[in-house]
Amino acid sequence: MSPFRLSLAAAAVLVLAAGGAGWWWLGGGAGDDLLPTPPEPPRLTDSAEYERCLDMLEDDPEGARSFADSWGMEGGGEGAAHCAALATLTLGEAERAAEALERIAARSHAGIAARAAVFGQAGEAWIAAGRPLRAHAALTLALALTPYAPALLSERAMASLALDRPAEALDDLERAVGGDPSAVEAWVLRASALRRLDRIAPAAESVAQALRLEPDNVEAILERGIIRQIQGDGAGARADWERVIELAPDSSAADLAAQNMALIEAGPARR
Repeated sequence: MSPFRLSLAAAAVLVLAAGGAGWWWLGGGAGDDLLPTPPEPPRLTDSAEYERCLDMLEDDPEGARSFADSWGMEGGGEGAAHCAALATLTLGEAERAAEALERIAARSHAGIAARAAVFGQAGEAWIAAGRPLRAHAALTLALALTPYAPALLSERAMASLALDRPAEALDDLERAVGGDPSAVEAWVLRASALRRLDRIAPAAESVAQALRLEPDNVEAILERGIIRQIQGDGAGARADWERVIELAPDSSAADLAAQNMALIEAGPARR
């Protein structure tokens, strides 16, 4: 899983909340923090300038945006606009980037798969901005173009979970794991959806499958801890959450794990 997608998976994990069910939406992008560059940006055009700009995104997003702006004024077209939008996203301006990516995808003359991928990037940006309804809409447009894309199905499921629509999320995730049984993120999100629907046994099976595929996946371990707590295995839950903090101490998943442990220590909790 790419760093960008992994950070989004962490943002879409439910934690136990003292006093009731809680959704902790940790979408970044509204501030000045840098976001990891989205993986393998789709190619809307074929030019040396486009490749150069995309290659700059990870190490020099400011430089990429400046290059894209200059290239755009010289007739760079949608390639320049796309690189500028991705640079804007990497620089942490998620909402601005999402709006730009939606416009590009809607107006592009590129192929269906590339346009769907850009709508998908807009959805990822809306998730990073903490706007799940807009994310869901963008991802629905992406899936109208490529209905069976597992990654897009997982992303829309993430938005559905943020909107408290676990049954809708589960429908997408069943299709996602059917299309790509190796998709760890989809198995983790499927476990979250099943848990939200009080289907604890299949939720446990889903997270176990994720961990068979990737034993140190921190989102999967975090989710398993939540399920273990619901099943009455407090020691197992704590062990999982401590493992999350050990594996990724500076991650959103570690923050959630610490919050879960604090809530359990503070008193009875309900999911």
